[in-house]
Amino acid sequence: MFAKNVGSADRIIRVVAGILLLSLFFIYPESPWRYFALIGIVPLATGLLATCPLYSLFGI
Repeated sequence: MFAKNVGSADRIIRVVAGILLLSLFFIYPESPWRYFALIGIVPLATGLLATCPLYSLFGI
């Protein structure tokens, strides 16, 4: 479906960053900024799927 354009080291970094950001959502349930931590879904998804739309857009 999508061309794989993310390397193994980049995938690991993306998955770890995504998990860390999503964990902030659950660690701080009362904070007003906790919904910004949901942006962690993006690096987690791109790391797991091994494709990045921005890389495709810029030709990387």
